[in-house]
Amino acid sequence: MTSAPDILIVGSGLGGVAAALAACRAGRTVVLTEETDWIGGQLTSQAVPPDEHPWVEQFGTTASYRTLRESIRDHYRQWYPLRSEALALTDLNPGAGRVSKLCHEPRVALAVLDAMLAPHRSSGRLTLLTEHRPVAAETGEDDTVRSVTLTDLKNGNRRTIGARYVIDATETGELLELAGVEHATGAEARAEFDEPHAPEEAQPLNQQGITVCFALSHHEGEDHTIERPADYDFWRTYQPDFWPGPLLGFLAPDPRTLEAVPRTFVPNPDLDPLDVTADQSADAGDKELFGFRRILARKLHRPGAFDSDITLVNWPLNDYWLKPLIGAGEETSAAALAEARQLSLSVLYWLQTEAPRADGGTGFPGLRLRPDVTGTDDGLAKAPYVRESRRIKAVTTVTEHDVAIDIVGPYGGTRYRDSVGVGNYRIDLHPSTGGDNYIDIGSVPFEIPLGALIPRRVRNLLPAGKNIGTTHITNGCYRLHPVEWNIGEVAGALAAHCVAEGVEPRQVQAEDKRFDRFARLLDREGVQRHWPDVRGY
Repeated sequence: MTSAPDILIVGSGLGGVAAALAACRAGRTVVLTEETDWIGGQLTSQAVPPDEHPWVEQFGTTASYRTLRESIRDHYRQWYPLRSEALALTDLNPGAGRVSKLCHEPRVALAVLDAMLAPHRSSGRLTLLTEHRPVAAETGEDDTVRSVTLTDLKNGNRRTIGARYVIDATETGELLELAGVEHATGAEARAEFDEPHAPEEAQPLNQQGITVCFALSHHEGEDHTIERPADYDFWRTYQPDFWPGPLLGFLAPDPRTLEAVPRTFVPNPDLDPLDVTADQSADAGDKELFGFRRILARKLHRPGAFDSDITLVNWPLNDYWLKPLIGAGEETSAAALAEARQLSLSVLYWLQTEAPRADGGTGFPGLRLRPDVTGTDDGLAKAPYVRESRRIKAVTTVTEHDVAIDIVGPYGGTRYRDSVGVGNYRIDLHPSTGGDNYIDIGSVPFEIPLGALIPRRVRNLLPAGKNIGTTHITNGCYRLHPVEWNIGEVAGALAAHCVAEGVEPRQVQAEDKRFDRFARLLDREGVQRHWPDVRGY
């Protein structure tokens, strides 16, 4: 692409990819950038299977997200040696994990996302720049972002890209800071929105912990023990004040009750994932760790195809919360990431050498780190799983009063005139850098107001991920995979619509006739904007 694109999307996590697809479908030219060499964010470079709501197989997502899910299943059906019984499943769960109805390997999601973008790249509408990080933004006196400068991480060269619309799809809302867009970090003071679970005073550095995930298989009789991590002595003895024992242990709080709950760890369980009488139900939750986020189940495939299951380690043991990732400077951010990586390596070393076994012994030396699964040399995910971002000061801010079931009742919740999508997940906050334990609150199926995507001042920047107008509290239910995709798809569609119509996002949101025109476009593209009555499901 030689001329400036219509739309620049910085960050190609799920929101960024969905934004690019929507904008390209509308005929706009797009530059999409990514800091790693893998698009897909949570599903790929962060290696996290999707957290979804109970009705995901029937409704409650956009049509393009359903295409993504079914294409992942089709990839396994076409290329993997599935047993005939597994091949016939319409709701195939490749990993048979309990965290999701679609636990799968990151590389499969990457292959599918690449394929979804391929025709737009071939047409020239889409230019993808991987391993590029934003380092600066130029803003005008007219409250617009004129350009963004990115560094090519492969050679250090810089390039500056201007566009009519800029979409921040980064994991931490980097462009908000670079472009001087008003935003919040961490926890708001209770007085700001009167949220029951907000702290008395604002705590901008109180953020949910991050997690550096990794994948494991188990090979009985083999020894794959890694070198003792440099920080192992620290993590082996570390016990948070609010934890029932050492962090490196199988005793951890239940997120909802905070009661101490023992976890178990049984590599390669003998249960057949297709045996409906087996205890594979979601009721088991994360109490048995190996099966919770399993991403490949060997027994779904023909005998001998795989000698081990593969599981994804994103557990209470490797949540990191000692330092904030954002808002405290680059040195603190780098230290947080380095320490989080050491924590994950320490968890692995502890599992291999000291973890208690059911037979009374200790250690599982047959656990093998899987760099082939994560696409890295060290076996850890390419990027940390980031649960909380900078958040725009938006026209509409979603608060606990809009979604918490204890406040609105089981069939309540705010219904928005300008709804552009739906989602459902508990308000799920992991332990934080401010010393908070889990905050896990029941919520109702919710809507995504377009006003949460509109900055109060800046006219041509849109968020496409966890950086929308939520609070520290409500981010806990708006941060999951299908919601991020929905937000990104709407951001891309809105930017394309504004280019075509010669209007601005705030006009589309504020004026009924303009919003109705945009809403009809979303309806045609299969964006579900309201929930059906879910009481019968």
